[in-house]
Amino acid sequence: MLAISSLSPFNFEAVVALRVSEDQTCFIAPNVLSIAQSKTWDYLVPGVIEQNSIPIGFVLYGKVPESGRVYIVRLMIDRSLQSRGHGSAATRILIEKLSKVYACSEVFVSLVPGNLASEYLFRKLGFLPTGETDEDGEVVFVVSASRQGSAIPTNAFPSPVRKNKRHRS
Repeated sequence: MLAISSLSPFNFEAVVALRVSEDQTCFIAPNVLSIAQSKTWDYLVPGVIEQNSIPIGFVLYGKVPESGRVYIVRLMIDRSLQSRGHGSAATRILIEKLSKVYACSEVFVSLVPGNLASEYLFRKLGFLPTGETDEDGEVVFVVSASRQGSAIPTNAFPSPVRKNKRHRS
């Protein structure tokens, strides 16, 4: 069973050891940096994506004080377990959690331009571009917390092409 739990001394080392595939390292910060950011910006919350109580991924989320927007700041699944639906399932669970914790009707995410795998994932779940870019030049997407996964048919946009299939399982 997939779940999102709190980061703790018991899962910290396993979470820090998780890695994305080599072709994604330019798009997703290492988990240790995300954890450090959560200690610097107190609105950021780190979480652990677990399957049967084993860490398989990491999330960082929070409500930005200046805008009041609730963001999924980071989401990653370990390279050995990608392309199995864990990212989609974890995102759905996280959106449901965020809508309850923050009583929000929308959830935002920003993506580095060219991050086709993440764009495919989020569009598949109903995220749409807002037309905005953030201060880092990332493209901002939004989904209605009550309508996630229903906005766009999955065949409405191309699947990302992976250049290096060694990391697929």
